[in-house]
Order: sequence, then structure tokens, then C-alpha cells
Amino acid sequence: MIKTDIAAQTPQQPGASASNSGSNSASAISRRGVFALAGASAAIAATPAAAHSFGIGFTHSVASGEPHADNVLLWTRYAGDGETTLGWQVSESAEFTSIVSDGEVTASPARDFCAKAIASGLAPNRWYFFRFIAPDGTVSPVGRTRTLPRGSAHKFRLAVFSCANFGFGYFNAYAHAAEANDVDLAVHLGDYIYEYGGGTYPSEGQRHPDRTLEPATEILAVADYRLRYATYRADTDLQRLHQVLPMIAVWDDHETANDSWKDGAQNHQSETEGDWEVRKAAAKQVYREWMPVSDEPYAAYDVGDLATLFRIDTRIEGREEQFSLSKLLEGKESPEAMVSALTAFRDGDYADPQRQLLGEAQEAWLTQGLSASTARGATWQVLVQQVLMGKLASPPALLDLLGGNVPEFIRRRLQASAMASRAGLPLNMDAWDGYPAARDRTFKGALEADANLLVLAGDTHNAWAFNLAHEGEKVGVEFGVSSVSSPGFETYLAMVPPPQMAQLVVDANEELQWADTSQRGYMTIELTPERATTEYRFLAGIRQRSTQLAGTKVITVEAGSNMLTA
Repeated sequence: MIKTDIAAQTPQQPGASASNSGSNSASAISRRGVFALAGASAAIAATPAAAHSFGIGFTHSVASGEPHADNVLLWTRYAGDGETTLGWQVSESAEFTSIVSDGEVTASPARDFCAKAIASGLAPNRWYFFRFIAPDGTVSPVGRTRTLPRGSAHKFRLAVFSCANFGFGYFNAYAHAAEANDVDLAVHLGDYIYEYGGGTYPSEGQRHPDRTLEPATEILAVADYRLRYATYRADTDLQRLHQVLPMIAVWDDHETANDSWKDGAQNHQSETEGDWEVRKAAAKQVYREWMPVSDEPYAAYDVGDLATLFRIDTRIEGREEQFSLSKLLEGKESPEAMVSALTAFRDGDYADPQRQLLGEAQEAWLTQGLSASTARGATWQVLVQQVLMGKLASPPALLDLLGGNVPEFIRRRLQASAMASRAGLPLNMDAWDGYPAARDRTFKGALEADANLLVLAGDTHNAWAFNLAHEGEKVGVEFGVSSVSSPGFETYLAMVPPPQMAQLVVDANEELQWADTSQRGYMTIELTPERATTEYRFLAGIRQRSTQLAGTKVITVEAGSNMLTA
């Protein structure tokens, strides 16, 4: 049975005390200090107009990422007349009375004036402050970061985010996480930006009037991607999150183009938008310029003896093209013809034992990493990745509930999904569900490693909790996070009350234990040697800036159980 804690909450106010204590907690840095840090960069993006003119000097505050026990990556952007050599410093105090690591880095127009440095020689499991200094003595906003534990670790907390579409509304989830000040690390599972032009997604009718994208067109080239990141990163709440927490980030599809795979994307038309490899290379380059990330496509992070976090790429490193149920059913007029086509597909191409999602090299790396993690005694093996791993089929009863007021294109899609479900096929071919052999191989590796597998997923804009199984064996659990601002089922299937919608989906899927299909937010995960506890935090809205919560839900898994428990 799932442990729950659902309650309306009011936002915590600046200056309120944190619930955690001790050197391992974010509260080891005072809230006064955190809010002083946040305020230092707030003026940069206080108005919508700031997103269109980024000025000179330190234009986008600071960020950090890629934490390890003795080093962390530092990021800033300094726009000058040309190449500028910046100094950087790391200290245990916000006053920088004692410098523990320092160096120089170049902000160059070749990298859109973004600069990254590795601060090494740091102590494990410790909060630090950092800053950059320009040649004229100008100092960047002060950032806060922390290193990962080494050896014995008793608690570590993550804040997990996904799917932040600038045009739909404010990034209140980021603001709440920075204000709550109760985690050690931010984790972003992708769709950090969206590639669409203005009026596409969101449409003009959906777009928040104060959230205007630059450039106004779909982004294709290096200059386009750079301007889009500059627009997103001018957001006050996103800046504040980066300023006070280190981040581990993975890209999903919208950092390149919708429903991307290694050789193309649904939202890339080569005849009018050029070569896919050129666009993909531009997107990857700019992501690595603007984000506090390394250039490695996948990586592992040891959280002492508590966990190993595996940052993996399920999107463009090794993914083969997604299957399309709509294409499969094209020209099939009768139910009999549709069922026949779906059955042949299920037993044929869909079951291909060689089909790849991660690619052979990454898959082998992950399998070896899971074994190495358990061999060194780590309690948890956590997959930091993009798309749902749990099995999810469309509820067959859904279409009957919608009545006659459903647009025809939605009705056709739901009919196809319902028929696929009856044929034993999943709802979403863009997730692990579309790559069952790759999922089976990963599950087999986790079982052979005797892993405590904890899978994090984004992408869907809704919240999920799964028990994961392989050939009757419990293999782990999955927590799917809601979106920061992108709309969920409540937008597309508004005629079904959200509680009823969520219950329909849960009832139709054996592995799925809980779902929320209508709220925006993020989740925190607390790892201890005994259990992993996830708290889903749902914001009251995104149309106004606010950190008020509409409610929370807590779900726990005991170490060694590989299933959600009371």
C-alpha cells in the first residue's frame, strides 16, 4: 500500500527555519544567506523586457553542476567586447575571507561568452560559495554549491524537475525549491527549453501575455538556440535555482526538436530545415555552452555509500526511430484490419530483440555501472533519465466517457490507443514502452547486480509512481515527475474530471500505483540507508508568480524491497 500525505499548504516565507538540521542538510547554510544570494540577481530579470536585452558584463548570474566529492563545475556568462579572462574563487563563507580554490577562465564569443571552470581540491559533503571576477574588478553574483559525500552518508536530498515551457507561465516550481531550501542537489530531466516558434506551443490563445519568446521563430541554428537559452536563463526563478543549488541535468527531445532520435525528429523536416546532423550538433553545442554540464553524453556520480546516480541519455545517443501507431493504422478502415495490423506488429517489429534505446556502448556501460555500484556497497542505484520506464497502456473505458463533444482528431487518436491496448501494446511509443527489448536488457542487468533500482522520469507533464517488474520479479520502482509549466492531460482531456482520469489510468495498468494528471510542480527525493521517500509538490498555479502549494503527496520505498510500500 502506498503511503500518502495529501494536504493543502501555504508557502514558506523567507526567514522560516528549515526542517532539516546538521551538516548534511541544506539548512546548514542560513535562509538569510540563501535569500541574499537570490536577491543579488533578481534585478536582472524583473520585467519581461529584460528577456530581450541582456546587456554587458555578468548577464545571467552564476550556476554550478557536475558535483563530485572533491570538485564541482562552475558557470557564468560575461559579455564583453571580445575574449575576457575572468578570475573565479570558492570559499566556505559568503564573505570570501578564506579562498579554498581559485583560478582563471576565458569568456569568449566563440562560446557565446559562457565560461565554465572546474573547482577542485574541495572537501566532500560540504556547502561552498563561489564567484567570478572581471578584469575591471566587477564581481558576479555569489553562488552556492556543494560537493557529494564520500564514504558513510546518512541522508541526501534531491529536487527533481522536468518540462519547463517558458510561454505557458511562470517557473514557480523552481522558485519554490529555492525558497524551501531543503535539498542538496537539483536534478533536471530534460525539456529545459522548447524549440517551437511563437504561437505554436503554446498557441497564442494559451500563451502568457508577459512570456514572450526570443527568437519568435522555431530555433534551428546556433544563433537561434543561443538566444532561446538566453531568454530562458533571464527568468528570475530559474536563475535563483541555479544560483543556490548545483545541478545534474540531462537533455530530452525539446533541447533539439520534438520526438527526436539519433537520426531525426518528428519536428525536423530536412527538406525545409536542413540536415538533421547539423541541427543536432548546434543544439548540443549550445546546451553545453549555457548549462553547467560536462561534455560527456552519460556519467555516474557517487553519493558516498548511499547511492550512485547514473545520468543516461535515452534520447539521441543511441535511440532508434520511434514506432508510430497512427502510421501503422493508415488505410485500415475496419476494426478487423486494424487488429490484424496491430497483432502482426506486436509479434514482429515491436518484439525485435536487437532494438536499441541507449545504444550498445551506453547500455554496456550502465550494466557494468550497476554491478560496480552494488559491489562497492552503495544502497541505491538511481537512473537520472528522461522517459517513463513503467508499462503504461490506454484505459479502454476512456473513449466511452468522452461523449460526442470530442474533436475528431482526438477521437481518432484515442480509438487507436484503445485498440492498441486491447492488442497488448502501450500508450506511448516514445518512452521505454516503445523499446521493450532494451528495457528487458536493462532490467536483467539490474537484477543480476542485485540493485535497489530507483528510476526518475520526466517528459509526460504528469506525475506517476510505478512498481517495475521483469518476468515476474520485482526489479525496482519509478517516480515520474510532473512538469514545471507544460500542460498535462487536464488540457487535452478536460472533459474528464482529473481524479477520475487518474483512477482510470491506474486501474488499467498493473504496475502503476498512483498518478496525478492535472497539476504542475516538482518532486523531492530523500535517500537514506533505510528508504527512499519522494514528496510530490504541486504548485497552486503558473499564471502568476507564487510559491503557494496546492498540495503534496508522499510515497516511500524501503531499501531492498524493490516496491512501493506503506
